[in-house]
Amino acid sequence: MAIESAAPVAMSEADRAKEIAQLKAGKTAAMANLIDEAETPRAEEYVLPGGEAAQEEVSIEILPEQVDEFTCVSCFMVRHRTQLAREENGQKFCSECEG
Repeated sequence: MAIESAAPVAMSEADRAKEIAQLKAGKTAAMANLIDEAETPRAEEYVLPGGEAAQEEVSIEILPEQVDEFTCVSCFMVRHRTQLAREENGQKFCSECEG
């Protein structure tokens, strides 16, 4: 039964340089095979679910905080007054944060 040792093997500088060059050459050849140039245009056209297409322009109307709403100082979400759990020194906390 052979026993492997974790001790470093003595190598000459020439052998070490040759081995490093072989490893680098093999790595670049293997990595070159991973990229398929024919798929690049197709990948650029693909839009992930929930992503926005570059040609679309979005218009959103932003409303100010209403009379029956408050902003939680913990999560900074605008909540309806029915979700007010606690008010302390003018700071309001929602029921989810106080949970």
